[in-house]
Amino acid sequence: MLPYMERIKRKALRQKKAAYAALLAVCIVWISAEGFGDNWRYKFQEQILTGAEEMYMPGLSYLNRKPEKNLYERVWDQALAWLPLVTYAEDHASAELSVEDEETLAKILEAQANDENAVDENGNLVGEPDESEAAAQTVTPTVDMSIEKLRDFDYLLSNFYTVDSSTMIGPEQLNADDLLGRSMKIDNTTGGPKILIFHTHSQEEFVDSTPGDPATSIVGVGEYLTQLLNEKGIETIHDTGVYDIINGQLDRSNAYENAEASVRPLIEANPTLEVAIDLHRDGVAEGTHLVTEINGKPTAKIMYFNGLSRSRTNGDIDYLYNPYIQDNLAFSLQMQLASESLYPGFVRHIYLRAYRYNLHLMPKSLLIEAGAQTNTVEEMMNAMEVLADTLCHVITDE
Repeated sequence: MLPYMERIKRKALRQKKAAYAALLAVCIVWISAEGFGDNWRYKFQEQILTGAEEMYMPGLSYLNRKPEKNLYERVWDQALAWLPLVTYAEDHASAELSVEDEETLAKILEAQANDENAVDENGNLVGEPDESEAAAQTVTPTVDMSIEKLRDFDYLLSNFYTVDSSTMIGPEQLNADDLLGRSMKIDNTTGGPKILIFHTHSQEEFVDSTPGDPATSIVGVGEYLTQLLNEKGIETIHDTGVYDIINGQLDRSNAYENAEASVRPLIEANPTLEVAIDLHRDGVAEGTHLVTEINGKPTAKIMYFNGLSRSRTNGDIDYLYNPYIQDNLAFSLQMQLASESLYPGFVRHIYLRAYRYNLHLMPKSLLIEAGAQTNTVEEMMNAMEVLADTLCHVITDE
């Protein structure tokens, strides 16, 4: 039997071909209708749309509206609406798939198709960057962070967040008093490690990385952050496990599941741990350079990332349950505000997406996108100095 995803892809391909065939057939009839005059052609358009809405969209009516698009455009729009798997085949990230095992597919989408960035088998960035990338680089030098302004949901959302189209959030979750009232302080008076750093995607590298050398990859960046935190008196451990290589090949289809299988035992074996950080490198369009200057040094920008376990289409995703969503949101917002206050321009907007991304492992969990493939290793290391200082400000009394 074919693998599950292969069956889905083949089904999507068959339906995509059917959509093209239907479109071609209608276009041929349209062209052949040229000799019958504009009046006949317009009536033909009405019949096509009327038949479509009677079969697929009985609740909608276009009978009294003059079409604003030509027939080609409207038929193609309908083909995509009738065949939702076509959108998945092209975009790899639909939350509205109609398949036999929607739960299984959603879990796969969490780990692969809805990744914060995607790469091919050679580790090269594929696909278009998120439309928010350019906006995310814009620095707002005079953001008002007073509690009065932060209590305004629209203000808070527009000035500090980017919400992915796959999800949604409301004022009951982005409640400033609640999120800022949750203590993110750790108990550093007892022994034992307090912070765990790991990398779901250990193979992420930078523009001047030495291929295959972990010291110049996101793992090396995580090692430097670990060193800095230990030097500040916060005992930190670094998990350098590889979760995105299967049989010698880059494979992220189960990276989050693989990471959880190893990270959870580490947390259980170290009950003093209070903070878990999954450190990533983002992917952006070539020519985009996420960099700023801090303390006279070129410094990669970072982005805090939250998974909400909530689909815009289907609401809360019960089988991706996370009891710590509000704590996760509190942690990222407090880090965001501290970053803006201490180092203006260092952070991009917090990114909110539908799935879970292992943020359910503990209340103080962070997924951090540090820089991108266009940053240098030096810029990344400089960013870790700023991040370590900001983290200490939020989780300790210093």
